[in-house]
Amino acid sequence: MVSAKTRFWILISLVTISGFSQGMLLPLLAIILEQNQISSSINGLHATGLYVGVLIASPFMEKPMRKLGFKPIIVIGGFLVFASLALFPLWQSLWFWFVLRMMVGIGDQMLHFGTQTWITTTATKETRGRNIAYYGMFFGLGFALGPLMTRLLSINEVLPFFVSAGLSIIVWSLMLFVKNMWPAEDYDSGSGSSSTKRFIQTGKIAWVALLPSFGYGFLEATLHSIFPIYGLRIGHDVDILSLLIPCFAIGSLLTQLPLGILSDRIGRRSILLYVLVGGVACFMMAAYLETSVTALFILFTLAGMFVGSLFSLGISYMTDLLPGNLLPAGNLMIGIAFSLGSISGPFLGGLYVEFFPTLSFFYMIGIMLVFILTAIYFKREKQISVS
Repeated sequence: MVSAKTRFWILISLVTISGFSQGMLLPLLAIILEQNQISSSINGLHATGLYVGVLIASPFMEKPMRKLGFKPIIVIGGFLVFASLALFPLWQSLWFWFVLRMMVGIGDQMLHFGTQTWITTTATKETRGRNIAYYGMFFGLGFALGPLMTRLLSINEVLPFFVSAGLSIIVWSLMLFVKNMWPAEDYDSGSGSSSTKRFIQTGKIAWVALLPSFGYGFLEATLHSIFPIYGLRIGHDVDILSLLIPCFAIGSLLTQLPLGILSDRIGRRSILLYVLVGGVACFMMAAYLETSVTALFILFTLAGMFVGSLFSLGISYMTDLLPGNLLPAGNLMIGIAFSLGSISGPFLGGLYVEFFPTLSFFYMIGIMLVFILTAIYFKREKQISVS
């Protein structure tokens, strides 16, 4: 069996391929459905299927993981992902594809919950920020590479699905060399009612740390599923969009690790406030310069450098706030918050593009980030005044 260090990088590889499959599916299916003249609101609603799957799976995973360990949860999740990807070309139907999106979402959530909890519970306090930054950075790398698969549509419509499924199988097979582990004893306690109490307690303590994950899910899903539709409508072509969308994730790769290390030094909340201000500024500028391809390349990259780390910063913030016995519940709630953002983003984005065609798509994203910024800022101010 492999060493702890090798195990860590295998887990990171699984996270990367998960990001790749999500990053590919959202713009790929959005473009196919748009070319088939499906309305933007239906297109956006359809994109929520992946995250509906995440929500369906989330409440049922804590007990199986305590009983079976990390590895079986990850292996089953990985299998669901590559099997579903391989089935997409079988039948082009809205309902069939929606079910497959849900299956990918269930598999991804199992994979993420297993890897995320394994990494956070085995990391020391000194390596926590760095390890979680790697987690977010490589998920972002996968997301950045995924949309490039849309370029394969010009060769054959089924090719992106088979390439993604094949890569998933290769990375998934590495788990055969990893020894299973179980959560520590202090995680393995309580009945269903005490599990409910843990979720309530986690929400009371760390609700503010769930907001960045919600925002990241909203942002990523909307950029990948609705921006391609909006981009086509304002005159950009598919090849430009397939290169433009990854710029956000590429920007996040440049700053993910430095921001994670910096947050260990000056505090997670301070870094979150700074990056949210920067993200709002970038998207408001994009609203005025959206017809310029050069400007969008620059602003998408800058936005990624600021708010592309929201997910990993949110996990680190949550880990700081919670005691060890609440970490599994916290990791699940991070996934749920991400999913709620990812569901609401494409749906609201689709409605926005359909009912407000004269207003820039980027205003909606900027307003969402302002809400999160305000909540984090005033939550802290309230705590200070109470003390």
